[in-house]
Amino acid sequence: MSPTKTQPGAWWRRAACRLPAALALLCLQACTQGPQPNIPLDTLPGWHEDTVHEALPALRRSCARWSTMPPDAALGGPPGPGRQVADWAPACQAIAALEDPVEPRALRRLLATHLQALDQGTGTLTGYFEPVLRGSTAPSPRHTTPLHALPPDPGPHPSRAAIEAGALRNRGLELVWVDDAVDAFFLHIQGSGRVVLADGTVLRLGYAGQNGLPYFAIGRLLIQRGEIDRAAMSMQAIQAWLRQASPAAAAEVMQANPSYIFFRPLEGLAAHEGPLGSFGVPLTPQRSVAVDVEHVPQGAPVFMAGVENMPPRLLVAQDTGGAIRGPARADLFWGWGDEAGARAGGLNQPARIFVLVPRQPAPRSLRMVQPLPRE
Repeated sequence: MSPTKTQPGAWWRRAACRLPAALALLCLQACTQGPQPNIPLDTLPGWHEDTVHEALPALRRSCARWSTMPPDAALGGPPGPGRQVADWAPACQAIAALEDPVEPRALRRLLATHLQALDQGTGTLTGYFEPVLRGSTAPSPRHTTPLHALPPDPGPHPSRAAIEAGALRNRGLELVWVDDAVDAFFLHIQGSGRVVLADGTVLRLGYAGQNGLPYFAIGRLLIQRGEIDRAAMSMQAIQAWLRQASPAAAAEVMQANPSYIFFRPLEGLAAHEGPLGSFGVPLTPQRSVAVDVEHVPQGAPVFMAGVENMPPRLLVAQDTGGAIRGPARADLFWGWGDEAGARAGGLNQPARIFVLVPRQPAPRSLRMVQPLPRE
């Protein structure tokens, strides 16, 4: 994914989720109140319940990324410590000194020593994932839907309907052809994915750009037409409707969303690694989260609590999204494949969000140490 992308993970990010009035009020309060005073980590609700060591690979990736940045590079987030790279050097040095296997209590003590929490309030947690599609490097009667590279000329580029009618044909922009137009549509919404070729090769694709036209949530159209009840709306419900509709009817609904995403091949990613988030590191399933960098520093730990049927969890802010806005808005990366998609598609819950920041700014001369790349 790209730091400039405006088309992040889950479909509801731009679908203007229709929250109940009470939940919408909670979100509004979280946005207007701003972060609350600093809190010791060991007093956070559920802090001692989480298996925090499972977030260590993601924390190490943040430290590794910070180590490549200037000490005074801005990371976003609320006023105070944590807005610049150098502020994180003491915590990263301590993480680099940890020896595997890491004992959870030792990691909790380390984090509590170097970090404190800001209560961002209660907002909304959704989920996204990396789809797995089937494709071919050449078109065939089975593989008819192309995924395109970003055109070299400056946008705006043609609409989805125009592109699907052939507006980009014969320009050499096709990266791969896939066998399912509905899967391709939702790949555009997620922003990255895997395409399995006939010989078993897996092509990893990431976000490269967008055609410059606004996103329209087709779920809204299906509700307006009475095709799906508002209470039953979900990613899975939309997919089911598109698959049972005629190809022409499905295409007409999908083309109601003029936004179109362009992709780029992602090189050097291992099969067990997620796609690149906007922070420039591979996402860790169930531990990486997309946030609003106006309120959360890029790469910072985030603690989540109060989600129904989900234990409290230490997360790491390593991605962003066009509709992820506000201090308590988060989008959890679940992984890849059908199971991850089912879990991501069913997640839309109130959540209490805490951002973890350094206790005090670090001297700008302090060198960032890169932890060893251990998994």
